[in-house]
Amino acid sequence: MAENIPLDIVFEDAELAVVNKPAGMTVHAGAGATEEERNRGTLVNALLHHFGQLSSVGGELRPGIVHRLDKATSGLLVVAKSDEAHRRLASQFVRRQVKKKYIALVHGWLKQDHGTIGSSISRDRVRRTRMTTLRSGGREAITHYTVERRLDSKYGKFTLLEVGIDTGRTHQIRVHLASLRHPVVGDTLYGAPRELWSKQAGRLSLSRNFLHAATLQFQHPRTGDPLSFSAPLPAELDDFRRRLSG
Repeated sequence: MAENIPLDIVFEDAELAVVNKPAGMTVHAGAGATEEERNRGTLVNALLHHFGQLSSVGGELRPGIVHRLDKATSGLLVVAKSDEAHRRLASQFVRRQVKKKYIALVHGWLKQDHGTIGSSISRDRVRRTRMTTLRSGGREAITHYTVERRLDSKYGKFTLLEVGIDTGRTHQIRVHLASLRHPVVGDTLYGAPRELWSKQAGRLSLSRNFLHAATLQFQHPRTGDPLSFSAPLPAELDDFRRRLSG
């Protein structure tokens, strides 16, 4: 159902659009959603209002959606307007030709300046909303990280990371970083505290995950031209980082 929801459109042509999704917005309704839930606030609803026609390859619930971001994650998404564009973009994802970079802030200091996490990912048997690296036989998942900065704050130690992924598993970056015992700040599902506390500075909290899809690179599905987009850190994350740094 189309809804008049503001959209940050980074790029648009006849074949595709690139949008900068805010945190707090679900990309599309799940199969178990009621009609009432399904008709409210999703990125798909906003896209249908702004563009009218989207690709049908993803099915009725996911028109135009080639890939996804978690609800509490912000950043760049490419959306297909035509079925042919959708198929060609999806093929680039399958062949790992799409390059995505994320900015993440995690608890603690990572020992290595860069590394790769290759633990397979599957659904947690007990808490079904979570994914886990602890079960055997999960799906292949590969995450690369580079330390941008280590922060020693009144609230403790944190590491700012640039993260790249070769695969696109559910919650991949969040699960992989939590498996190193460095959960993403704000990600209470995977072990981050609900708020930070310091005697000198008081309480500090973040109502979303400190995870942002900052850059996106792929080939145009019709022309083959290389396309590259970037989205700055949202104001709430920039402000949180500044407050953390003191």
